[in-house]
Amino acid sequence: MKKTALLFAVCSLFSLAGFAQSTWSLDKAHSKLGFTVTHMLISDVDGSFTDFDATITASKDDFSDAVVEMTASAASVNTQNEKRDGHLKNEDFFDVAKHSTITFKSKTFQKVGENKYKVTGDLTLHGVTKPVTLDATLRGTTVNPMSKKTVAGFKVTGTIKRSDFNFGTKYPNAMLSEEVAITANTEFVKG
Repeated sequence: MKKTALLFAVCSLFSLAGFAQSTWSLDKAHSKLGFTVTHMLISDVDGSFTDFDATITASKDDFSDAVVEMTASAASVNTQNEKRDGHLKNEDFFDVAKHSTITFKSKTFQKVGENKYKVTGDLTLHGVTKPVTLDATLRGTTVNPMSKKTVAGFKVTGTIKRSDFNFGTKYPNAMLSEEVAITANTEFVKG
């Protein structure tokens, strides 16, 4: 009886060790969350969020079971033009007084090729939550020679429609493109 209980306990520990989840925290100094919108059909305007955070939780080394959670402060929008940034923060666009936070939480992180993933999840922007699908590329993992910690780099791209989020709806496509490109270059540190 004691041998059976001991064997069960040992097997349980090995089983749990195989499913240990790792949490990867965003290295903010080496990450950027940005967007691009076309202005008057002729030029692109780039912007970013200077205050954002994200985590990845995964039990598999290839991230195929990963869960990603991201938050960004809408008030941290930065297009390198103070007047435009002020306009983006008002009720025409982000309406930061009412909708201060942008969030994304993945539902699936599907491997579709060598270091390529389709990430599907819920994006909440301007008080509206909609499903979106993003493309992610694992650019690699390595050990940071200074911190001695394992790090992983991802590039994430995708496109959303302004109208899906009731965002800037009084501005027609001829003024601002309906589609907004999202780009994130991120580095995560394994905890």
